[in-house]
Amino acid sequence: MRKKIVILGSTGSIGKTTLNIIKKDIKNFEIVLLTTNNNIKELSKQINIYKPKNVLIFDKKKYLLFTNLNSNKKMNIFNNVDDFKKKNPKKVDYTMCAISGLEGLNPILNLISLSKKIAIANKESIICGWNLIENKLKKYKTIFLPVDSEHFSIWSLINKNKTELIDKIFITASGGPFLKLSKNMMSKISPSQAIKHPNWSMGKKISIDSATMMNKIFEVIETQKIFNLSKSKIGILVHEDSYLHALVKFKNGITKLLVHDTNMEIPIFNTLYDKKNKFLKTKKLDLNKLNDLKLHYIDKKKFPVTLILDKISNQNSLFETVIVATNDELVDLFLKKKITYLQLQKYLTKFLCSNLFSKFKLKKPKNIEDIMDLNRYVRLKVRGLCI
Repeated sequence: MRKKIVILGSTGSIGKTTLNIIKKDIKNFEIVLLTTNNNIKELSKQINIYKPKNVLIFDKKKYLLFTNLNSNKKMNIFNNVDDFKKKNPKKVDYTMCAISGLEGLNPILNLISLSKKIAIANKESIICGWNLIENKLKKYKTIFLPVDSEHFSIWSLINKNKTELIDKIFITASGGPFLKLSKNMMSKISPSQAIKHPNWSMGKKISIDSATMMNKIFEVIETQKIFNLSKSKIGILVHEDSYLHALVKFKNGITKLLVHDTNMEIPIFNTLYDKKNKFLKTKKLDLNKLNDLKLHYIDKKKFPVTLILDKISNQNSLFETVIVATNDELVDLFLKKKITYLQLQKYLTKFLCSNLFSKFKLKKPKNIEDIMDLNRYVRLKVRGLCI
């Protein structure tokens, strides 16, 4: 029986990687839905290959244009998730959530009810809306699968063990492009330099987050929420090669670590397949990297945003939305050359370690509107304080 698949954000990096895996075994999959915000050119290519029954384009103008150009094709074209759900009420086997940013939260919440398993590669949704996601997962008995390499690795290492058995979890950071750059030289960093990650091929925004180490702040918060752990049980280690992704020390004295190449096919493949007779062709074990892990702690003077970890609580709150929105706005300002790299770091620590937004630590998001309204408010506030 063919596995029914939905891919939210099929035209992005994670979406395309998921489709490439499926393409090699297309006889065992049925693409129920592909979505994009506005990249209808790439979507059209995917339609010709994968023949989905349904497509969804979130951008209204692109939706109307695409509908006019494809009126003769035998597929349903939607502009929102609700209309898709009305025509497709049955659960699919697997949903990949690859839409970036907070825009992915609403589709995720809407698709949980129609998914037996849901793989989420969207940091912002987990960080800001995990309590909303978790409630829906429980309500509809949907299995959650983490896709980020660090959280996939932790999930694999824990392997159904109870989290009470965990003594400490370490996620790894490459250190980004400026790990060995002196602090004096950081005043000259340009956006084009900051987006050049040494190991991974990523989008501009996440590359900047990797350079500042903000990406690891996000991953600590994700680890807290996904695995229901206290912040004190989670640490960060610098590992330049990005070969080791996570290390879990258990209370029985055993420590496990997980290594794999910098290839997102590996975590995606292992969430997509649950059969032991399916294999992914990968590189040979790199003993040079394994013998030379060079793990060390972060230099907090070079990466001051790591001080934000001290301000994070162990409870779900709207402060997580403040963190995401503040960073999003500052990264956007840096990419547009409105602020410098050092100002990006300075403002992040200044705003998130100040009392400006501290009241939101006491408030829990009750619905998606709470999160989206606060996101807009914080971004406007941050922009006003910077320029």
